[in-house]
Amino acid sequence: MRILITGGAGYIGSHTVKELFKSGHQVIALDNLSMGHRAVVTKARLIEAGLADQKFLSELLREEKIEAVMHFAASSLVGESMQYPLDFYANNVVCSLNLLNAMLEAGVYYFVFSSTAAVYGEPTKTPIPEDHLTVPTNPYGATKLAIEEALFWYYQAYGLKYISLRYFNAAGADPDGELGEDHNPETHLIPLVLKTALEQIPEVRIFGNDYPTSDGTCIRDYIHVTDLAKAHILALEALAEGVQPTIYNLGNGNGYSVLEVIQAAEKVVGNPLPKTFTKRRSGDPAILVASSERIKQELHWKPCYSDLQTIIETAWHWHRNNPLGYERTQ
Repeated sequence: MRILITGGAGYIGSHTVKELFKSGHQVIALDNLSMGHRAVVTKARLIEAGLADQKFLSELLREEKIEAVMHFAASSLVGESMQYPLDFYANNVVCSLNLLNAMLEAGVYYFVFSSTAAVYGEPTKTPIPEDHLTVPTNPYGATKLAIEEALFWYYQAYGLKYISLRYFNAAGADPDGELGEDHNPETHLIPLVLKTALEQIPEVRIFGNDYPTSDGTCIRDYIHVTDLAKAHILALEALAEGVQPTIYNLGNGNGYSVLEVIQAAEKVVGNPLPKTFTKRRSGDPAILVASSERIKQELHWKPCYSDLQTIIETAWHWHRNNPLGYERTQ
């Protein structure tokens, strides 16, 4: 299939582009490079643009004979969403609706959506099933949920076929060492821990030690980025085979606290790391752990990198070989 990947120069998008090429698909990456990196798009054609111009998007879909869209482009920092909710609604909701409307104009009806566990808010059940109540505690989660709701009605009214994938914590790096995680600013725990190991930052900051967990720090479910990418391909193939629109969680089903992640990373790098506690971040739930049984049963998805230490090892291999991230190749 000919597939448009929005956010194709980003962390998860670039890994998905690589896996799509392995599977024989044709890919065009669309990215405004506000957060992505030109250097990661080595196989796909890269179009440097955003999603604000619906006419441009519609013409692009037609001219490139696009058959399906995978939508990764979004603002995703929880703390930033609490400070600037208007920006998140403009980028994550308005621009996503522009994309959906352009798809309808161009006659493109397959859509795989990059959603998030943040739609659940503070869960009442762990692990979290897809039918759990969705009450986001931050604008990031709320904007993703808004598009999930829009997708339901677009399917009802216009026949747009979609699968929404609710990620838990994406982590790790391409096992081949070609791609990795490089954000600016960096807010994700594992790369921050590894930057501390490389002495690029002085210490790991832990946001809160008074959560209702075993050691007082937040618990999250870490899923390898390549496993996420492969799930997108399974979702696309399922849509092409006629599966009904649906939602899937993507996680390993195992929860690790912030302190447990740091301890696992210390084993990987071979030495203790300096850390300090600071106050909680607004909008952070205490525990987010996935039940991914639905996608395992229905699409036969199986994570290949389910062990936390293995996930960290792939990330460490990339960070150690690319201490400046993609800066040296830009």
